Amino acid sequence: MPPIVAVLEAPELSATTQPVADEARRGLTSAPKSLSPWLFYDEAGSRLFEQITALPEYYLTRTERDLFADHADDIFRLVTSSTDNLQTANCNFPLTIAELGAGTASKTGILLRALTRLQPHVLYQPIDISPTALDEARAQIELTIPSVTVRPRIANYITETVRIERPPQARILTLYIGSSIGNFSPDEARQILTRLRSELAPGDALLLGTDLAPSATKSIATLLAAYNDAAGVTAAFNRNILARLNRELGADFHPGRFIHRALWNPTHSRIELHLESLAAQTARIPATTTTPALTLRFAPGETIHTENSYKFTPIAIDALLRATAFTPSRTFTDPQNLFAVTLATAV
Repeated sequence: MPPIVAVLEAPELSATTQPVADEARRGLTSAPKSLSPWLFYDEAGSRLFEQITALPEYYLTRTERDLFADHADDIFRLVTSSTDNLQTANCNFPLTIAELGAGTASKTGILLRALTRLQPHVLYQPIDISPTALDEARAQIELTIPSVTVRPRIANYITETVRIERPPQARILTLYIGSSIGNFSPDEARQILTRLRSELAPGDALLLGTDLAPSATKSIATLLAAYNDAAGVTAAFNRNILARLNRELGADFHPGRFIHRALWNPTHSRIELHLESLAAQTARIPATTTTPALTLRFAPGETIHTENSYKFTPIAIDALLRATAFTPSRTFTDPQNLFAVTLATAV
């Protein structure tokens, strides 16, 4: 009697996991190897990033938070200056806020509270690829600011145009804060803002947060420390991208065999994050119903480029906004010129 042979079918990936597999295959078969930074933000990565924002070296979050605390009223005064008084406007949500890459919306509450002083009800639409982060944002905001209605949307705004709900007669203020725009190449950044602009009407607005380039008051050492903290949280965040491929695709990476590197690239005005292979090694991503198995070989010192964080000059911010049909109206920055928040109007 012939032996019985078990035939194992390759797994079929879910709608949320298939893009992960596609990006892993695209980036890890390119030369040099790379992975898109949106892969950082699974549940574990989102938690690690929240830890990063509280680190002493990571000035970006606290500086932007301070700018919101100091200038929220000024921001809304400018946004609403061309409309009727929000208290008497014939609309439940005369100004609606949408946020790209909202995460847990830890800083956004400052702006939402300021807006509730101008209008009795606020509609807030956080948009993110992490369901866990959106659940946390919704729970926290509804608990602490009951006059805000939260309608989260799970979507990858990086690769698709995301619909923004517009109540009748309302205007939209979109937030793209945290210097998230800096994670993308200049072409990609323009594409993201162009897709966003297609969802807006003339007179709607954008509040854009950008990390500033080195200057007389901001050193390269300050920049590098923000991405290479002493506690090693950013290193864990970087290596988690490999752990995610293991969890979701069944890959067999050994994250501990890669070291975190943060480098300043002055030519492109960006911080680069890399994972550097400590030795010659291989990793395998199993086959699926649509793709064959993939075996990857790493030489000692070879890297996976996982993130860029572009740093902007005032001229570059202005050029980016105007190229995507926004007109800058005012930029708020701190005394050391570490970070900028720019309000712009859709034209």
